[in-house]
Amino acid sequence: MNLSSTAVASETRWQAVCQASDLVADSGVVVWHEGEQVALFYVPGQGRELYAVGNRDPRSGANTIGRGLLASLGATVVVVAPLYKQHFCLQDGACLEDPTQHLPVWPVRIRGATVELGLRLI
Repeated sequence: MNLSSTAVASETRWQAVCQASDLVADSGVVVWHEGEQVALFYVPGQGRELYAVGNRDPRSGANTIGRGLLASLGATVVVVAPLYKQHFCLQDGACLEDPTQHLPVWPVRIRGATVELGLRLI
């Protein structure tokens, strides 16, 4: 699984957050990680199958991103925020409609039967 260049460039420790069997294809699952909610999106059949972004919608402040709809805009996999319908790129968290909005992203992987999120060390 490919990780973002930021995650690859820095040393990463991993923390188990759920089981791979907890993931739902083409949908979001929310976990608690480092004091905040993180939405995991499992997109089978894509080059990169698993993404981790913040669950808090930066426009509304509501923890709803994990309930958003997945879509592909060209080669870009996005989640559509449930309340205001803005599109966030799952790769880097950027909002396609408003460059001042973004979601935090985490390195994520499936190791055996466990889903792990990265704890970045500086």
